[in-house]
Amino acid sequence: MFDLNAWLLSLLVVISISIATWLVSLVRRDVSIVDSLWSLMILATLLAYLGFTGDSGPRTLLLLGLLGIWAVRLSLYITVRNHGEGEDRRYQAIRANNQPNFEFKSLFIIFLFQGLLAWVICLPVVAAVSGETPPGPLDYLGLALWLTGMFFEVVGDFQLSRFLKGERGENDVMDKGLWRYTRHPNYFGEAVLWWGFFAFALSAGAWWTIISPVLMTFLLLRVSGVAMLEKDISGRRPAYREYIRRTNAFFPGPPRNGNPDGTDLVNGG
Repeated sequence: MFDLNAWLLSLLVVISISIATWLVSLVRRDVSIVDSLWSLMILATLLAYLGFTGDSGPRTLLLLGLLGIWAVRLSLYITVRNHGEGEDRRYQAIRANNQPNFEFKSLFIIFLFQGLLAWVICLPVVAAVSGETPPGPLDYLGLALWLTGMFFEVVGDFQLSRFLKGERGENDVMDKGLWRYTRHPNYFGEAVLWWGFFAFALSAGAWWTIISPVLMTFLLLRVSGVAMLEKDISGRRPAYREYIRRTNAFFPGPPRNGNPDGTDLVNGG
């Protein structure tokens, strides 16, 4: 059974991690380090919850393993990718727009805010490990969605990493592999993966945790993912505007002749 007190107590753990990360950012003058730790905050939420409840069992171990694989892989990938690059230009813009006293403000608008998001997004996993029902079709659906999401996320990140390390012109655009069918296979994969975790929660009767995949999908499409990234890239790379016209933003699909105004920024068709 879902333990509300344990979930609330897990928030204290996430807040502590957020504050510690903020202190490190003050020394490094780089708030983008939060990206490397965000997935680990989600994992920490589950670990804290399990520590308070003592829940165990096959479903608990499975979900802990699935979440752990996703969280550690994403954290390592972002850490390696950003090593030596300095503060991400998106965070540089946030820093510039929140002067004076950005260092203090960043505790709330970046670190505690992202910690709160991590805590909420972990909700279906927390609810699923508390379920007492035997495995059923929804659990198998959840695993299938998780595997599909991980495939798109891992392969998409790998293909992009190889592209960025290879010889390329300043205006070149990654449009090979999965990137031929969606402009953001990694974001699509992450959304699918979290709908998979919701399927596990749904199997446990926790339909109300739908807030998590809906929030994750909204963030990826409208806030920190597709919309923000494409606003930055399309302004710097003219070739990217052509890529927008012929390639779906999120849902994979065959390349096409796009609208000349690029109005398909975040939809699937």
